[in-house]
Amino acid sequence: MRRLALSTALIMSMLPLAAQAEEPLKIGVLLTLSGPPAVLGEHARDGVLLAEKTLGDKVGGREVELIVVDDEGKPDIAAQKARDLVEAQGADFVIGPIFSNIMNAIAGPVTSGGAILVSPNAGPSNFAGKDCNPDIFVVSYQNDQMPQALAEHMNRQGVANAYLLAPNYQAGKDSLNGFKSVFKGEVAGELFVPLGQLDFSAELAQIAASQPAAVYAFMPGGMGVNLVKQWSQAGLGSIPLMSAFTVDETTLPAEQDAAVGMLTGSNWAPDLQTPGNAEFVAAFQGAYGRVPSLYAVGGYDALMLIDSAVKKAGTEDREALRAALKQADFQSLRGSFKFSTNNFPVQDFYLTKAIKAEDGTYRTSVVEKVFTAAADSYVGECPMK
Repeated sequence: MRRLALSTALIMSMLPLAAQAEEPLKIGVLLTLSGPPAVLGEHARDGVLLAEKTLGDKVGGREVELIVVDDEGKPDIAAQKARDLVEAQGADFVIGPIFSNIMNAIAGPVTSGGAILVSPNAGPSNFAGKDCNPDIFVVSYQNDQMPQALAEHMNRQGVANAYLLAPNYQAGKDSLNGFKSVFKGEVAGELFVPLGQLDFSAELAQIAASQPAAVYAFMPGGMGVNLVKQWSQAGLGSIPLMSAFTVDETTLPAEQDAAVGMLTGSNWAPDLQTPGNAEFVAAFQGAYGRVPSLYAVGGYDALMLIDSAVKKAGTEDREALRAALKQADFQSLRGSFKFSTNNFPVQDFYLTKAIKAEDGTYRTSVVEKVFTAAADSYVGECPMK
């Protein structure tokens, strides 16, 4: 019996790796899943889970273990959990995060630990430029790009001046810098508020006193809900409030009629006419009982990207895996999609509007395309070729 066991072991050792049973592919999913911004992470997580189901519970043809972790919205805790995912639990990939300050904290622990980081949402400027990394892929956008689409729309409308409002962290700074890089009018005022602030009475009083032609705001999650509600209550309806990540499918269920008609810059909407998008929206609503958001799209596309690369290259040859990821050989829900040399997307951007749909749900709808096949502004600073 022992001789038979040894013979079997010898035969197995002589077989090609592909013929031997592979370990499950381990993918960490590190997102903000608690506190006021939890809905953003929940959408991204559910997008990942729907992609897993769509792929028949396998990724790259392999059994997969998804390890979902809450970063709690705290950079220090996120870094610890990222290190545990890679070093202790052996994650091959980490999908995350939602917030740019968290991405700055986890990029080192993930990539130095030997895993590949795939961001479904956060797209800080430093990783698009000087800090670009061959083991970091961003499937969403660069933080400047949504506001740039909205700034271009304002230019076309001849908006003379705009007041700017954002939270004081990396994505907020990127957002306002992106807007100002394109906007041709004057900046009537610029305010940064603490991340997580929910009372905007002081800021709204300053805007009311300034009477700008328009306001651009970047206020994700619960911050956006409160801003939109307080905007309406403050009687500022005569001043157009245009935004990115403030009026979307994560905030509209709470904002409802107060947001209807507001314009946003985006790379996606539920009614975008791209292959598979209508089916995705229907499947997401059926599975989770809510309209998907761009955060859900980011999670879905992140797993589909990983699936396409692992099918082509496996995970043993890092250079081959990077090359396969770079090819982005998957059908993005946004349609046209490819990576620039900095591993950030080249994609289309749209003006969208908040509507109340016939089924009673609140969602965004495409008004017009603003940019076609747009790359970000920082790619020239990235030393990768």
